[in-house]
Amino acid sequence: MTGKPLVSIVSAGLSKFGKMQGLYGRELFAQAAKEAFDRCPNLDPKKTVKALFVGHMGESYEHQGHTGAASANWAGLLPVPAMRTEAACASSGVALRCGVLAVLSGLYDVVMVGGVEKMTHRSTAEVTEFLAMASDFPFEQWHGITFPGLYALMATAHMHKYGTTEEQMAMVAVKNHGNGVLNPKAHMQKEITLEQALSSRVIAWPLKLFDCSLITDGASCLILTKPELANKFTDTPVHIIGSGHACDTIGLYERKELTTLNAGKLAGQEAYKMAKTTPNDIDVAEVHDCFTIAEIIAYEDLNFCKPGDGGKLVEEGITHIKGEIPVNTSGGLKSKGHPVGATGTAQAYEIYLQLTDQAEKRQVEDAEIGLSHNVGGSGATATVHIYKRG
Repeated sequence: MTGKPLVSIVSAGLSKFGKMQGLYGRELFAQAAKEAFDRCPNLDPKKTVKALFVGHMGESYEHQGHTGAASANWAGLLPVPAMRTEAACASSGVALRCGVLAVLSGLYDVVMVGGVEKMTHRSTAEVTEFLAMASDFPFEQWHGITFPGLYALMATAHMHKYGTTEEQMAMVAVKNHGNGVLNPKAHMQKEITLEQALSSRVIAWPLKLFDCSLITDGASCLILTKPELANKFTDTPVHIIGSGHACDTIGLYERKELTTLNAGKLAGQEAYKMAKTTPNDIDVAEVHDCFTIAEIIAYEDLNFCKPGDGGKLVEEGITHIKGEIPVNTSGGLKSKGHPVGATGTAQAYEIYLQLTDQAEKRQVEDAEIGLSHNVGGSGATATVHIYKRG
């Protein structure tokens, strides 16, 4: 038995992820919104969608703030109230949480949630600097540490405490690239071998090039409504039955433990409790693999295995697309790409496809319950959502 539906997803949209030259972020958001509207012909967006919550991390990339109003305009939703949410890489996971709360409050019957980021026109140095704004300024940024460095600290701590290996981290990359080949909207549709992953250049030891997610452009969105109204718009709704959200210190140096992300663990516990589910009930999951070690830690924080066994989980094939708990069937941030503001609802988009049998070559057979796990920064914010086939 699962918990009752909180809200229902009646449609979803995703732009192509990649290096989208000549397009603004607002245009990518319009592409995602158009797909969502086209998928749901019974819904008249101008008359029906009553609010927009859009995740967007940084003004610096396009020298553009005020993303809520801009996105509403280009999605053809004016004059609805539109709000930007910012929580680093968890920005649209938080937008989704806001949309859930807005519908549950009774204030709106139908809302759109989504996210967007345009990053690739900037240099790697600029993107690294802008992303680093999600870490602690006086005690981390100021001293030159970047996110590869912060996650490398987590990786070395995990290796020291549990014996996790570079090979196990590389196996996450190989798995996710294999899944990304099956996803026509993924940024990098290219298989890699374990040898390629292990021999790629070091970014911040033990993390190498193929341990790190891609700088990407993209947008994503969902349309949410009250469960009792869902069948008015679609015959195949997906219900959100659990929602969790937690925060931790922004600085890694303040944490008691480097081998777990407590915000992710607590958000997962909240979502499982609300959904009346256990980790054993999850048929497919999208987790935040900004770096390969982050996926391994996510396995443990979400109780797919006990602490320290995350590396073994991927090594034994349990999280492969044909395994017991397929994880990151989309290719994950690692292969699909990581346009930071769009990632949370892009994860939800993949779960929506899986639970409506629309994932094509990467379809998980008989998937009934899914989970998405979205992390901001080095774990200062996390959201977890649990979904059930309608």
